[in-house]
Amino acid sequence: MQFSEQWLRTFVNPSLDSAALGHLMTMAGLEVEEADPVAPAFTGIVVAQIVEAEKHPNADKLRVCKVDAGTGELLQIVCGAPNAAAGLKVPCAKVGAVLPGDFAIKAAKLRGVESFGMLCSARELGLSEDHAGLHVLPEDAPVGSDIRDYLGLDDTLFTIKLTPNRADCLSLSGVAREVAALTDSMLTLPAVQPVLPGIDDRRSIVLDAPAACPRYCGRILRGVDAKAPTPEWMKQRLQRSGIRAISALVDITNYVMLELGQPLHAFDNARLDGAIHVRMPRAGEQLKLLNEQIVTPAVDTLLIADDARALAMAGVMGGEESGITLDTTDVFLESAFFAPAAIAGRARAHGFVSDASHRFERGVDFELARPAIERATRLILDICGGVAGPVEEAVAVEALPQRPAVRLRPARARRVLGIDLNNAEIESLLRRVHLAPVQSGDDFLVTPPSFRFDIEIEEDLIEELVRLYGYDNIPARVPQGGLMMLERSESSRTVWDVRHLLAARGFQEVVNFAFVEDAWERDFCANDDPIRLANPIASQMSVMRSSLIPGLVANLATNRKRQQARVRVFEIGRCFERKADGEPVAGFHQPMRIAALVSGTALQEQWGERARPVDFYDLKGDLEALFAPRELCFERVSDPALHPGRAAAVMLDGRHIGVVGELHPVWVQRYELGTAPIVFEIELGDALQAEMPVFATVSKMPAVARDLALVLGQEVPVARVLEVLEAAASGIVSAIELFDVYHGKGIDPDKKSLAFRVLMQDTQRTLEDSEVDAAMNALIRHAELTLGARLRGSGE
Repeated sequence: MQFSEQWLRTFVNPSLDSAALGHLMTMAGLEVEEADPVAPAFTGIVVAQIVEAEKHPNADKLRVCKVDAGTGELLQIVCGAPNAAAGLKVPCAKVGAVLPGDFAIKAAKLRGVESFGMLCSARELGLSEDHAGLHVLPEDAPVGSDIRDYLGLDDTLFTIKLTPNRADCLSLSGVAREVAALTDSMLTLPAVQPVLPGIDDRRSIVLDAPAACPRYCGRILRGVDAKAPTPEWMKQRLQRSGIRAISALVDITNYVMLELGQPLHAFDNARLDGAIHVRMPRAGEQLKLLNEQIVTPAVDTLLIADDARALAMAGVMGGEESGITLDTTDVFLESAFFAPAAIAGRARAHGFVSDASHRFERGVDFELARPAIERATRLILDICGGVAGPVEEAVAVEALPQRPAVRLRPARARRVLGIDLNNAEIESLLRRVHLAPVQSGDDFLVTPPSFRFDIEIEEDLIEELVRLYGYDNIPARVPQGGLMMLERSESSRTVWDVRHLLAARGFQEVVNFAFVEDAWERDFCANDDPIRLANPIASQMSVMRSSLIPGLVANLATNRKRQQARVRVFEIGRCFERKADGEPVAGFHQPMRIAALVSGTALQEQWGERARPVDFYDLKGDLEALFAPRELCFERVSDPALHPGRAAAVMLDGRHIGVVGELHPVWVQRYELGTAPIVFEIELGDALQAEMPVFATVSKMPAVARDLALVLGQEVPVARVLEVLEAAASGIVSAIELFDVYHGKGIDPDKKSLAFRVLMQDTQRTLEDSEVDAAMNALIRHAELTLGARLRGSGE
C-alpha cells in the first residue's frame, strides 16, 4: 500500500522525521519497502503568470513571454512550449534557480532575445514524464509562492508491505491508528456525520446469500453533476497513493476507500431495475465487467444484481452495463460487508486483482459500511451537488462475524516476552490500540474491535504488547547457563571424523539432491515403485532416492564431460525407502548412508610410479581403512547397480552393511562414463563405531614363518579359507596372511593355488620344530576335511 506522509500527518502528527517514522512502522510490523520523495530536490521555482506571449522574431517555435513571478516587475522569458499563452499560471525558474540534476538557471540570449528565467514542464520538475507543454497550475494559485510549498512537494511516499492478517492497515485511518498507538500521539480521524435525506427515494435490498454478505447499505442520490472537476487536493492524494484520477464520482469512492478502508461502488441508478439482490449466479449467467472482460462466474461467486440481471461481481468489480458515466445524474451508492471466504480468490480466478477484492478477502471492518456511505455521500454532495435519499440497510445479524473475548494471562505474557510489564502497563498498552481489557481475576479479557480480524488467541495479544513496547526497547541479555562437558565414548566417532578419514585418503565430499530422476531408481536400484513427490521442483527431480550411488555416478558424468579423468568423491546423506514401521514417518525408512566412487588412475600422474587404472582392491582397501582395526568380510553378491562378477557384500560381525564393486557395464555405456568406476555404499551408523586397540605383549622370542600352499576349487573364496585356517590355528599361531594366488601350469583349470604365510611365536620360549610341524599339520588337515583342499605338490 502506498500513501502520502503529509496525508497521514493530517490524522496523526508525531514528532518524528520521515526516516524515524518509517523505522517505527517497520518495527511494528508495517514493513516500509520504499520511502521516496514526491519530487527531486530543486530551488528557486515559484508560481508565475504569463501576462503576454508573442511570437519570437527569429524563431517559429519560440515565444517571448512577459511573466509576473511576484517580484514586482515583469520578467522576459523565451519559451518553446506549445501551450505557452497569456493568462496561464505555470512554474517559473528564476535566474539563480537550480533544477533537478543541479541544472542552474542563468540569464541567456536565445536567437538574439534575452531570457531571464525558464518556464517549466512537469518532467523538468521531476513530477512526471509529461513534456508536452508547460505544467499548468490552477487559476487560484498564488503568484510568487514557492512551488514546493504550493504543491506540497516536501512529502514522502511510503510503500508498506502488509502481512495478510493486518487488513485494518489498508487505509490511512488504520495506519494512523497504529502510529498514534506506537507514539502515544493524538489521533484525529475524519469526522463522519449522517447526511439528512432530502428525498425519500429508496431501493429495497434482498440478501439472498446472507452468509456471504451479512450487511449491505445502499442510497440513492439524485441531481449529481458527474462532470464536476475533482478537487486538486483529492487528485493529489489519490495520485500519491498510486490511483489515477478518473472522474469525481469514481475518485470519491476511491478516496473513501483509501481514507477509511471501506471499498464502495457507484451504480447509475437509471440503469437499475427493481430491488438489489445479493445472490449467487444463475446457470450460464454472464457479466461484462468494467475492465471490458466478459466472465461466467463460478457457482460460488457472489453477485450484485437487480430484478433483471447481474450488475457486479460482489467485492471485486462493477459491471459495464450499470456503471456510471459523465452523463449520470442519479447514483445508487453501495457500501457492504462481504465475508472474506466469499471473496478470496474470485478475482484471481479470472486473471486480475482489484483494490476492493484485495481488501475484502483479507477482512474489512463489518461496522464500517454505514459510516463510509455517509462520508462518501457528504463528499459527493459537496463536490458534485445533488440531493440524497435515506440509507437503506439490510443486515443478517446472526451471520456477522463474532468477536469472542480473548483471555490474556499477564504472567504468561511476561514469561514469553522476557519483559517485566506490570498489569497497569499491559492495560495501558492494550488501550492504545483500542483493545479494551476487562479485569477477570488475575487475567484480562479482551474483546477485539470489529476492525481487528487478527486478534483470536492469547499469542495475538502478546504480540500486540511487544509491538507497542518496541522491539528496539527489549534489552539484549547475554544467555546464561551452566554447561557440563559430556562424556564421549572412545568406542564411537562423529560424522566429521569419518569425513576427515576419507578426505585424508584423497576423497572429496559432494552434496547431491535427495530428489532424483525416476530412471535412476529403475536403473541402479531396480525400484519400479519409488517414493514420489507430490509437488516436485522439476520433472527430473520427481522421486526420493533410495541409494547414494546414482548421484555419485552423475557427478562422475559431469566431470568426464569436463575432461576430468581422475575422480574420487564421497557423500554422506539420507536415503528413503518404504517400510511399514519406519521412523520418524510411518511407512518410510530414512537411513543415513555413506557412499564413495573412484575412477581414473589409482595415483596422480607422477615420475616415480607407473600410471595404472584404479581397481576393485583400491577401493576395498579404502573401505577397510575406514573400519580399521575392525575387520570386514566380503561375500559375492548380486546388485542391480554393480557388475555381476565384480561385486561383493560388505559384512561386519556377520551382518550385511553394504556393497562394494564395479559399476555395471550397461550403466557405464548408458551414462557415457567411458570406463567403469568402483563404488561402495554402506550404512553410516556402522562406520561411526570404533574399536579400541587391545594391548598384547611383544614377544622377545624369535618367530617362525612357514609357507602353506593349498589347492582348492575356484569357487572357494579366500575369506572362507582364512576363516577355516584361523579356526584350526593353535595358540602359537600369531598371523596367517595370503601372499600369492596362482592359476596355470600344474593346476587344474577349475582349481587355484592359494599360498599363505603362517607366523608362529611364543612370548616365553623358543619354539621347537615338533611344535611348529604339529601346528602346520593341524592347519592342513582341517583345510582338507572342511574345504576339500590339498597341499600343493603332494599329488592327488
